[in-house]
Amino acid sequence: MTMNDTAPSSAAPKARKAADKSARTRSREFALQALYQYLVGRNDAGDIDAFTRDLAGFHKADSVHYDALLHGCVAQADALDALILPKLDRPMAEVSPIERAVMWIGAYEFQHCPDVPWRVVLNECIELAKSFGGTDGHKYVNGVMHKLAEQLRPVEVAANAQQPRSARKGTQGTEGGKA
Repeated sequence: MTMNDTAPSSAAPKARKAADKSARTRSREFALQALYQYLVGRNDAGDIDAFTRDLAGFHKADSVHYDALLHGCVAQADALDALILPKLDRPMAEVSPIERAVMWIGAYEFQHCPDVPWRVVLNECIELAKSFGGTDGHKYVNGVMHKLAEQLRPVEVAANAQQPRSARKGTQGTEGGKA
């Protein structure tokens, strides 16, 4: 067997590899990193954008979606905070910058990306929080984002609740190749 051959494996499925990530997932990851710089470093969004575009792997991201997320979240930061704050059980100052940026991304997508199903937005936010946030930050993000989904996408959430549980499972984490 050569190095290019692959032997069948009976091992358990592994975590999603970087090669398996969609362009939209990558755009969310880069937007999260950029928003973190914005929140923590108080850097100019244009400077952050230029820096982020030079990072390794950016060419594999959906740059249009990244632009919408970064610049949309920065432009609407106060409005996004106003949506998120009533869903929190603590002051915004006590929310980590990672979780705050993840929630900005989710709230922005709920409002401005109707082509992305609400469950995909929710799942992507949870995955971002798992990958970049604190130990249980994804649980907190899940609770807040679910409440936001009910507020911002009530028809979609209600329609999903009417489906049998087995039918709902198949819609999580997929975006027609655009997650």
